[in-house]
Amino acid sequence: MPNIKSAKKRVIVNQKKTEQNKNIRSEVKTEIKKVEALIKENKIEEAKALLPKAFALIDSAASKNILHANNAANKKARLAKKIDAAAPAAKAPAAPVKKAAKVEKEETPAPAVEAPAEEPVKKTTRKPRAKKADAEDAKAE
Repeated sequence: MPNIKSAKKRVIVNQKKTEQNKNIRSEVKTEIKKVEALIKENKIEEAKALLPKAFALIDSAASKNILHANNAANKKARLAKKIDAAAPAAKAPAAPVKKAAKVEKEETPAPAVEAPAEEPVKKTTRKPRAKKADAEDAKAE
C-alpha cells in the first residue's frame, strides 16, 4: 500500500478507470453478441439495423484507447462479413433456384490476327561527360 498521498490517489483513480474500461469493453462485447444472435436467427434486417450502434461503440472504445485501433477494425470487419455471408443464405430458401440444362458449346478457333510490326527501339546516344581531368587537359593544350 502506498504511503505518499499522490500515490494513494493514483491507486484510487486507476481502480475507477479500470472499472470504467471494463464496463465499456463489456458493452462492446454485448452489442456484438446481440448482432451475432440476430444473424443466427436469420433476422438479417434487424442485425443490419443494430450494426451502426455496434460500430459506434467499437469506434468509441478505440478512440478512448480501450481497444487497439486494429482490433476495433477487425471486430467491425468480422461483423460486416458475417452479415454479408448470412444475407444471401437468408434469401436462398425463399426462392429455390432451378438448375438449367447444360448446353455444350462448340469451340471455334479464334481468328488468327497478325501482330502489328513493331518499330525497332531507337537508342539515344549520349556523349560521355567530360571528366574534370580531361577538361583541364583540354584547357592546357
